[in-house]
Amino acid sequence: MTAVPSPGAVWHRFGPGNRGAMRAAFTLSVAPGRVVTTAVHAGHDLRPDIAGRIALDEATRLREEDPFTDLLVADHGTGLVVHRSRFEVDLNRPREQAIYLEPDDAWGLDVWERPLPENVVQESLAIYDGFYELLALTLDRFVASEPFLVLDLHSYNHRRAGPDAPPEPAADNPEINVGTGALDRDRWGHVIDGFIEQLRHKEVLGSPLDVGENIRFRGGELSRWVAARYPDQGCVLAVEFKKTFMDEWTGIPDHRHLGALRGALDDAVRGTLANSFATEPV
Repeated sequence: MTAVPSPGAVWHRFGPGNRGAMRAAFTLSVAPGRVVTTAVHAGHDLRPDIAGRIALDEATRLREEDPFTDLLVADHGTGLVVHRSRFEVDLNRPREQAIYLEPDDAWGLDVWERPLPENVVQESLAIYDGFYELLALTLDRFVASEPFLVLDLHSYNHRRAGPDAPPEPAADNPEINVGTGALDRDRWGHVIDGFIEQLRHKEVLGSPLDVGENIRFRGGELSRWVAARYPDQGCVLAVEFKKTFMDEWTGIPDHRHLGALRGALDDAVRGTLANSFATEPV
């Protein structure tokens, strides 16, 4: 892989040994503009040698993934969507922690019926390496030009006590959490604040969005990687949606709510590009 396709092109990247056997590990859809949106935990697929060893049932796995975040990748730029489950390889953790080998790696869950052979681990890490190689090619094209915005989309649970238990307190669980822990606020504070204010002025299903910064999450490895590689040009925001757009226990989505969130995010990005990105930092 040496160059990213031109706008309008779509790349499908397959994991080792799986070409033609199952869906690609991830898909890059290239568009004009300086916004790149990722959904690295949207996937639920497992390649056969992983599926044959996993001990978790479908419902437990889905509850810890970020389903439907791929549907929030709106029309504001290039999209990079991962189709493989984070239980195969977690692209938002450092490489040495990207495979959940022990329960402590996965919120105490016993993920595997038997230990993973080294060759299976290495095949998963090849997907990890391929993802970051493609992300680098996607973002390197901006290096000689103007700053760019990366939105790393995730979702999080707020009803862990059970489907019939009260949700966790809203004060500590905003509708949207914007993770900015990897960024230099002196460089990017005007963009961070502008984006959050744009979101707070949006209404979803008749109510203004409750948006917080670094309340639940500060961003993971993808944020750290972008901020370290492009400190002066890459503004990366980890955008975490509380799973109010779905039933986190049954996995059933509310597509009307999802559509409203997608529209609000799209509008906020356009406003941020027009306002905050149009000015130099103070």
